[in-house]
Amino acid sequence: MNAFFRPLLLAALALSAATSAFAASSETDYAAAFRHIHQVKAGVLNVGYVDIGPRDGQPIILLHGWPYDIQSYATVAPKLAAKGYRVIVPWLRGYGSTRFISDSTPRNGQPSAMAADVVALMDALNIKQAVLGGFDWGARTADIVAALWPERVKSLVSVSGYLISSQTLGKKPLPPKAELQWWYQFYFATERGRQGYAQNTHDFARLIWQQASPGWTFSEATFNQSAKALDNPDQVAITISNYRWRLGLEKGEQKYDAYEKKLATLPVISVPTITIEGDNNGAPHPAPEAYRAKFSGKYEHRTFTGHIGHNPPAEDPEAFVKAITDAAAM
Repeated sequence: MNAFFRPLLLAALALSAATSAFAASSETDYAAAFRHIHQVKAGVLNVGYVDIGPRDGQPIILLHGWPYDIQSYATVAPKLAAKGYRVIVPWLRGYGSTRFISDSTPRNGQPSAMAADVVALMDALNIKQAVLGGFDWGARTADIVAALWPERVKSLVSVSGYLISSQTLGKKPLPPKAELQWWYQFYFATERGRQGYAQNTHDFARLIWQQASPGWTFSEATFNQSAKALDNPDQVAITISNYRWRLGLEKGEQKYDAYEKKLATLPVISVPTITIEGDNNGAPHPAPEAYRAKFSGKYEHRTFTGHIGHNPPAEDPEAFVKAITDAAAM
């Protein structure tokens, strides 16, 4: 090798190794920081949340579903933070250390209330605009924020696509096979179901994980870490409220009526969006072609393959990280 180029090559290799080591170290540090929970008063809640990455980085807010928690992003969030993003992962109302500030506030699980929670959190953290990502309840919440407050959403990553609905649609009967998938919703409509969920919350959650992601061999340690968040004193009330509201068995709060009126029109989402579906999603979900027209901005759909179920950020974190970074660049 030319004597002139050899030192340059060695220097380049050393720099590359140092950069890789720094990135790996940063991910490890952020993973450790993920266990440090912040609290902030935002709207009607005192929200528990993870906040990692550079404070001047592009904000990304990741929203979990039911019956999961922020641990679904325990691998995704550090990887995004190591890339220079500010990553915020809040516990939704009824999960983890998130609490209602007042005992008199209704334990209301209607979807627009959860979307308003996200906007209140952004206001509390002085975040004008963020990339939103979510699955299950988190995807529905992100969709609603994008529909009602598009100026607050730079771009969107939504698992199972367009999940905005209404009480009118929720009352419409489905074919028997589709109704079967919603067995727990009908169970929760009864007092027996409320008591059963209260008495067996963790076992119930484990069953849903198994049904929703039949190809995901999660460990007991992984499940137990997330299940702790379900010990929140409002978990049962919020879950029952959410599913009863969908069936029109609860009215919700009057202050959200204007939001629900707009959402009942099934508004088009205009922000740049990447939708995701797992190739082995065992939970009820619409087909991608059914919601394509609901996104009018830059758009892409991705199917995660390899027996990926209902919780893609935990089941295929690398692909989910790429979806978030690609959406942030749209």
